[in-house]
Amino acid sequence: MPHLSRAEYTYQDCGRIDYESALNLQRDLFTQAVDTKLEGHTPENTLLFCEHEPVLTLGKHGHEENLLLPEQLLKNRGIRLYHIERGGDITFHGPGQITGYPIFDLEQYGIGLRTYIEILEQCIIDLIAIFGLKGERSAGASGVWLDPDIPGRARKICAIGVKSSRHVTMHGFALNVNTDLDYFKLINPCGFSDRGVTSIAQELGREQDFILVKQQLEAIFRRNFGAL
Repeated sequence: MPHLSRAEYTYQDCGRIDYESALNLQRDLFTQAVDTKLEGHTPENTLLFCEHEPVLTLGKHGHEENLLLPEQLLKNRGIRLYHIERGGDITFHGPGQITGYPIFDLEQYGIGLRTYIEILEQCIIDLIAIFGLKGERSAGASGVWLDPDIPGRARKICAIGVKSSRHVTMHGFALNVNTDLDYFKLINPCGFSDRGVTSIAQELGREQDFILVKQQLEAIFRRNFGAL
């Protein structure tokens, strides 16, 4: 396999795809990348953008008590709970949300995991700035927030949770664009009971062109990771 420059990755827009199919695709790409590194070669980097049917996911260190109703009631509503290997607590994925999965070899970019997460956050901050929204980080909490330091006003617009092995990443971020925020009432999002969630549509008072937002975000990814 030819050597890839640090800035190079393959982008795949998976469209509306069920969560399990996307998870299996991620795991396959992740395993291939790790195996390629173990063989002494340079793996290919891949960025997946997905939109899922309603599901909840719980990270490896998440707390079951942050699910606010019995799992059987979830099933009755057609919502499945997945226990997955990323960091972070519980979150929701569903229609109107861009769920991004970078399978990146961080050694090719010359960065560690903390810097990688900061770049993910910056990509979202740069994107929502296009819409006049000021995204910020919150101490001790990954993701992108609006008004993070104002009690009663802090609300998350993008959750981030990743896994890495041999400096290869999987899982990633979930950005609320036109998301039905009522689903977040089923959980303490990301383990917080005293903070809210929001979306671009919620903040602007109107639905957004979902395809255009994806294109804008991918362009920002290419710029920010290409600058390394």
